[in-house]
Amino acid sequence: MKIILASASPRRKELLAGLDLDFEVRLLPGIDESYPDDLPTTKISEYIAREKAAAYTGEIGDGELLLTADTIVVVDDEVLGKPSDEDDARRMLHMISGRTHQVITGVCLATRDETRSFSVETDVTFKTLSDSEIDYYIKQYRPFDKAGAYGIQEWIGYVGVESIRGSYFNVMGLPVQRIYNEIKKFSAKC
Repeated sequence: MKIILASASPRRKELLAGLDLDFEVRLLPGIDESYPDDLPTTKISEYIAREKAAAYTGEIGDGELLLTADTIVVVDDEVLGKPSDEDDARRMLHMISGRTHQVITGVCLATRDETRSFSVETDVTFKTLSDSEIDYYIKQYRPFDKAGAYGIQEWIGYVGVESIRGSYFNVMGLPVQRIYNEIKKFSAKC
């Protein structure tokens, strides 16, 4: 089975490559990542992952398995997406400072005949971050392509994360252990 990763994320490419599976990256431009306003926060990332997969209908060939994903950060039932600028990143980092938040990654696996989706949630607790730590991180790492304005694998994760309950790799953007098991289920059917 040929695996198709529908993501431009370098972290997702790195994580999937860590499973020692052959895959190809295939991207379609302009996929809508919006979701209904009344959708519970715990369902958003899985909904978006399914919508991304739906955009590839007709693009999946025989023997191909498409993988789409979406990651969100949730604090007090508020979704923190990718920050629009430095001020937005600063606001998000202040929100997670000294608190526990949830990182939820939704995943969709699809062939021509079958679609399966799931989400994985991880609790992340940050120490109280100083203004200088937040400013340093934003200036040095420019986290504008990351949900919640941070990458756990970067400096802020080293100095700020006090504890994690769940998958570290999920916080990076891909729950690889669960994906590996789901891919094995698809492969067993072939």
